[in-house]
Amino acid sequence: MEYEDLLFELSDGVATLTLNRPEKLNAFSGAMGRSLGAAYRECDRNDEIRVVILTGAGRAFCSGADLSSGESTFAGAQESPSFRAAAVDPPAWEVRKPVIAAVNGSAVGLGFTLALQADLRLLAREGKYGILQSRRGVMGDAYSHWTLPRLVGTERAAELLITGRRITGDEAERMGLACRVLPAAEVLPAALELAREIAVETAPLSVAVSKKLLWESTRLSWADVGRKETELHVHLMARSDAVEGPMAYLERRRPDWKLRVGSDWPDWPE
Repeated sequence: MEYEDLLFELSDGVATLTLNRPEKLNAFSGAMGRSLGAAYRECDRNDEIRVVILTGAGRAFCSGADLSSGESTFAGAQESPSFRAAAVDPPAWEVRKPVIAAVNGSAVGLGFTLALQADLRLLAREGKYGILQSRRGVMGDAYSHWTLPRLVGTERAAELLITGRRITGDEAERMGLACRVLPAAEVLPAALELAREIAVETAPLSVAVSKKLLWESTRLSWADVGRKETELHVHLMARSDAVEGPMAYLERRRPDWKLRVGSDWPDWPE
C-alpha cells in the first residue's frame, strides 16, 4: 500500500510508522492523517503485526498542524461536513495491537495529542511538548480532553490545555505522560527493543483483549470490570495459548503462540 507523508515498515512482527515530512518537522497534513488512519487499520487487520511503533522522521516527532497557510490555516472547517477534530480515524486505542509512541523529538499541538492516544510513550529528553492550540485561537484535538485526564488527572490536564504552555521531557515524565524519557538518539532503539519483547514473550490475543478492556475501564464500575474480566478469562483459558504459556515457562523456552486477533477474537461482553 502507498502512504503519503508516512513510511510503513514491517519487521519481525513490529510495524514502524514514521511521520515523514522532516523538512517541515513532520507538520501534520491531511494526507498524513489519511495515511496514518489507513496504516492503523492495516495494523489492526494484519495478524503478522504484533506491535506498532509511531515515530517521526528527522529531529522532530510532529510540530502539529501545518501553519504555513497563515490566516487561512483553520478556515473552512465550519463549512465542511467532513471536518472532524479527531484528525485520524481510527484512533490508536482502537488498534488491537499495542501502539508505542517513540517520540524522538519535539511534539506539540496535534503532534502531542496524537502521541497521547498511544498505549505507551517514550519521549526524548531534549524535546519540547505541549498542547498549544489555545495560543493559536483553537483548542486541543484528537480526543485530548479524554486521553489527557486519564493520564494526569483533571487539574494537570486543565493546566496543559488551558495555558497551552510547553513542557520539557523531564516535566512530562514527572506528570506521568511518559513511561520512559531518554536521550533522543535512544528513543527509537528502546521502543524497538520493547516492541520485540512484547512480540515474542506475550500472547497476541491476551494482549489485545487486555488493551481493549483497559481503555474501556474508566467508564465502567469495578463490578463491570470484574464481570468482563471473568468472561474474557473463560474465553482465553479454554484455548491453546493458556496451555502453551505455562509449558513454555516450565520447559524454559520461547512460547509458540497460536491464537490470532483476527480469527480468535471473543464476543465482547456487554
